[in-house]
Amino acid sequence: MKYGLSSLAFAVAVVCQSAAAIPPAHEPADLPLLEQADQHATVSQRVTTYFTRYHFKQMELNNELSSEILDRYLEMLDYNKMFLLQADVEAAAEYENLFDDMISTGKLKPAYSLYNAALKRRFDRYVYALSLLDPEQPFDFTIADDKYHYDREDAQWAATEAELDELWRQRVKYDALNLTMTGKEWADVVETLEQRYNGALKRLTQTNSEDVFQTVMNAFARSVEAHTSYLSPANSERFEQNMNLSLEGIGAVLQADYDYTVISSLVPGGPADKSGEIAPEDKIVAVAQGDDEDAEFVDVVGWRLDEVVELIKGPKGSTVQLQVIKANQSVGSPPQVVSIVRDEVKLEDRAAKAEVKTLETGPYAGRKMGVITIPGFYNQLTRDVMDLIDEMTAAEVEGLIIDLRGNGGGALSEAITLSGLFIDKGPVVQVADGSGRKEINGDRDNVTYYDGPLVVMVNRYSASASEIFAAAMQDYGRAVIVGENTYGKGTVQQHRGLARRFDFFDEPLGSVQYTIAKFYRINGGSTQMRGVNPDVTFPSFLNADEFGESSQDNALPWDQLESARYAPLKEFEPTRVNQWQQTVDERIQENPEFVYVLEDIEEFKADQDQAWISLVLAEREAEQEREDAKKLERANARLVRLGKEPVEKLEDLPNEIEVEDPYLTETIALSFDIIDDLKLAMN
Repeated sequence: MKYGLSSLAFAVAVVCQSAAAIPPAHEPADLPLLEQADQHATVSQRVTTYFTRYHFKQMELNNELSSEILDRYLEMLDYNKMFLLQADVEAAAEYENLFDDMISTGKLKPAYSLYNAALKRRFDRYVYALSLLDPEQPFDFTIADDKYHYDREDAQWAATEAELDELWRQRVKYDALNLTMTGKEWADVVETLEQRYNGALKRLTQTNSEDVFQTVMNAFARSVEAHTSYLSPANSERFEQNMNLSLEGIGAVLQADYDYTVISSLVPGGPADKSGEIAPEDKIVAVAQGDDEDAEFVDVVGWRLDEVVELIKGPKGSTVQLQVIKANQSVGSPPQVVSIVRDEVKLEDRAAKAEVKTLETGPYAGRKMGVITIPGFYNQLTRDVMDLIDEMTAAEVEGLIIDLRGNGGGALSEAITLSGLFIDKGPVVQVADGSGRKEINGDRDNVTYYDGPLVVMVNRYSASASEIFAAAMQDYGRAVIVGENTYGKGTVQQHRGLARRFDFFDEPLGSVQYTIAKFYRINGGSTQMRGVNPDVTFPSFLNADEFGESSQDNALPWDQLESARYAPLKEFEPTRVNQWQQTVDERIQENPEFVYVLEDIEEFKADQDQAWISLVLAEREAEQEREDAKKLERANARLVRLGKEPVEKLEDLPNEIEVEDPYLTETIALSFDIIDDLKLAMN
């Protein structure tokens, strides 16, 4: 018998065993039958108005877009194709041309039916996962060629229950193997996974109407454009807290990566950053409250991101403990416990900072270079940078490096005024809306605050306002841009609440964020998609297809306007720039830390198309041993370079070893290359 999504229920997954080895803590009857709330019809209509009338694309909600929304909705319900069958997806096709009507009228019953059905599918899968756990019979981790195919984004939907069963056998065995590799006994492995899967069942029973509505609206939003979104009331409140930088917590931006909560970035100067024990790309696998050594850790693998956030944030002065798998470790590695005292994350923690840097060896040893690091374009940034420039000038540095690596942007006005510190006057950025209206913004004070040598560092994570500043410096010939091609976000978003003055709803209505304009360089080209291409490039792990605006679905295209009227201050001769690049390439090959970077890039690129991981314990242990040996070898080489004795084990490494930032070191050397080269050219 074939079951369709529109029937409001899926067939219960057939479990081959006569009885589950681990019984589920919940029954299918515990699942809620979700229906849209009273306010959702009104909110849906208001969202439609914003996205169709005021968005840059000025698009129409029609059958073509409806089909895209359905595809994205199914993807959001099962992005890794681990729950739904091909037959379920085919049955959902009856709604292909109905999502536009549902959203515009606010009558979302079919969308809720699909969600209810998918909810039951998810429930059945976790029940099946529990059925595979036998406290008396460990998994056999010696079966040759047994693999877990963890990345199924581009895979076909499973055709049969048997195919789904095999995927989940791999998944459960993978989870068990990771725990086994941390040193857990089988009984502890089973207990942990029992809590994890039953916890997933519990969270399914707690699903609410807003969860469904948010999924529908964001399927709509992301079908319009990459940076358009609906924020639920809870997410809207969190957005305001982040904008005000008043959230009490650890000062870390989190993101979901399949079943793991991953550190996306750290707020400079925040509690997590100050701890020195946590870094971007680290995975949080468990959370405990308080600083007691016996505090009970809650396994958060598989949790929803908002639930993990709620568990981690808390009042100022309280302590949270995290079990973290470091970014450079496999998921089977023993987690590190990090204790962090929560604090209020304030604007000053993200302030720009400056430091005088010198090189210890080589032809430029002892010469001084000023480095100003800007983590974000916050209000009053330009004033802070003026003070930092004064400090660096007083320290008699020979030039300045503006470090914008990892800077995701911020206030457009600050990008303009910051640019004005380095030019007398002139345009900085062009902005155009969907109707073609163009505005040119620039500096008009006829004052150059700093006219010395300038280098700007960027990487793939430099976006938006960072790209505006870097592009202006490049177009004027005011600075040499160094690093990686930037992200390519050349769009302007507007945030609007959905509540109205005379609303009488009991619940808040959330908000929307949508694109209203695009940025353009003063030479006419957009920063959208293409970003800023550095004059001198460094080796990179990432390319546009893997990370950046061009990898986003429905991103607005690159285009260009007429060039603004401006006069470049200088033009760096291509032969001179090519020579700088050649010099950098040669030095990189001689820098031990860059040699490590190059090795890691080669390894990363060799493995990036592999979408599976071995389920053979010996193979995973051998892989871990190779990784540990590589870390130990590199650490000992660093110790020797520092004139210290090498160690025999990773655990014996001293905590105070400072690992050189090879990108910054090379940029400092390049800056002196440029200074000396241009001085020579003037004589």
